[in-house]
Amino acid sequence: MTPIIIQTSEAEANIYQHGAHIAHFQPSGHKPVLFMSAKSWFEPDKPIRGGVPICFPWFGPGRDPAAPKTPMHGLARLRKWVIERTTANSMLFSLALPPFEAKFNVEIGPALKMAFEVRNTGAQPEQFEAALHTYLAVGDIREVTVTGLENTEYLDNLAGLARKREGSEPIRFTGETDRVYLDTRATCVVHDPVLKRKLIVEKKGSDATVVWNPWIAKAKAMPDFGDDEWPYMLCIETANCKQHAVTLAPGTTHKMAAVVTIQ
Repeated sequence: MTPIIIQTSEAEANIYQHGAHIAHFQPSGHKPVLFMSAKSWFEPDKPIRGGVPICFPWFGPGRDPAAPKTPMHGLARLRKWVIERTTANSMLFSLALPPFEAKFNVEIGPALKMAFEVRNTGAQPEQFEAALHTYLAVGDIREVTVTGLENTEYLDNLAGLARKREGSEPIRFTGETDRVYLDTRATCVVHDPVLKRKLIVEKKGSDATVVWNPWIAKAKAMPDFGDDEWPYMLCIETANCKQHAVTLAPGTTHKMAAVVTIQ
């Protein structure tokens, strides 16, 4: 599998047609923004671990715990997307997954700009989930804090999707974390004292934010993730999932966008 390389005076990026997957983004003068596992598979029938996987048309096992869907996180990250347009600093991909047609636009510059659009091409209303499953590179997750989700209700995947509420302090990480924050369009800021930077994730058209780090045991259980890589990543995912699944009328579209900047 060979990536498409975008390189300008402002930034560089590597993108694969497989999954329309952004595997690398680095603004000029900065360290890489995205985490990629050294153990990731680069095979046509498997997802890429790290970067920005696109989860669609369902997230995780789907909305119904009693009837989980496979493969995990949907079909989009396992398919070869069509390249519709390229410029010096952008790419537009498309994928037909009837009754849906998806488009993913990537713009590379001082910020990473992503726009994911879904159209219902069928004759009936259809529902989908989606996420830009963004793996951010951090210096040490144990030193990281996240602001923007204070006092927000979330579903805890480590407690059977129990509903909980975040406190008024920034999020800190002391163990495995897998949460779907609900009813939020807030900007999240990842404060990283080790790399001496902030990563800012802004979003539109998304009512859920997923926060994930596998920690020690989960990392060891994943064959495409290094046992000792967990301190160096944090997923802040722009999503519409669980109760925020999107229902589209025939012929209508929905757009979800995220912008990742560095300070």
